[in-house]
Amino acid sequence: MKIGVIAAALLGFALFVWLLLHIGIEQVLSAIVSVGFGGFLFLTLAGLAVVALLGMGWLALIPNARARDALTFVIGRQTRDSAGDLLPFSQLGGIVIGARAVILRGIAPALAFASTIVDVTTELMAQIVFILIGIALAITQLRTSAATAPYVDGLILGTLLLVPGIVAFVFLQQRGSRFAERLAGRFLPAALAHTTAFSEAMAKLYDSPARLALSSTIHLLSWIAAGGLIWLSVRLIGFHIDFFSCLAIEALLAALRSATVFIPAAIGVQEAGYAALMPLFGLGPEVGLAVSLLKRARDIVIGVPVLLVWQAIEGRRALTVES
Repeated sequence: MKIGVIAAALLGFALFVWLLLHIGIEQVLSAIVSVGFGGFLFLTLAGLAVVALLGMGWLALIPNARARDALTFVIGRQTRDSAGDLLPFSQLGGIVIGARAVILRGIAPALAFASTIVDVTTELMAQIVFILIGIALAITQLRTSAATAPYVDGLILGTLLLVPGIVAFVFLQQRGSRFAERLAGRFLPAALAHTTAFSEAMAKLYDSPARLALSSTIHLLSWIAAGGLIWLSVRLIGFHIDFFSCLAIEALLAALRSATVFIPAAIGVQEAGYAALMPLFGLGPEVGLAVSLLKRARDIVIGVPVLLVWQAIEGRRALTVES
């Protein structure tokens, strides 16, 4: 790990500890315990349903996809998210591990990595729309709060500036794959077949606007479903909040996490975001911190077994190759 990543993680953890002490450990734990085992199990299953929807957004990009491929891409997406949420590196590492997961289930490496990159792109497109929806839903609360009012215009402008950023990202993907192909042909001819396959896979994925639009739409529905998880968490804790407020909270938190993507697992950032946003909609910061910790617990319960299975499969494959 780089020193900067370690420092960011430590600062995030320090922020988390400060929030827990400042808000009150007893209040937060009381809110979490009120959910109960049955409520937490229901919340975990609901989280898996959202991941399944995200996997369908990835699958929608694949030309001539078969129904049996659905499980492969759901597993790949869960592995990607689990690695990004639990392992001590940035989201980029999770993206690579997610691609490896679908390769282990028989997807060609070129298609796995190319579709992963395009899937990240279509999800970012959906995220921009979702953040703008969230800002629109929360604009009154944001402008009337002394803590957030000075930043509203910058938040809107920053989100809008992501649009040309996405356009440039797509352009670089297409141009970059061709550049990589030429570079490999000149200096690494043995790798040319793999580079060519990647370039061809990328071109084929971008050759279908219908699949791109479907993937983005599914990802937008996934973001909305993630807002539903907040609503469910708050209700299980014993409080009431309307669904549109939950969408606004999730959208604003998505913007915050995107701005602090260099912090591993958004440690501290996620907790501070929930704790700061909940009071804008009439709930205490302890509810926000409890919602965040329930999400962390859900990620651990699902993610640890997923990563252990992935590591076991990788290890078995490595031993097979060596023998």
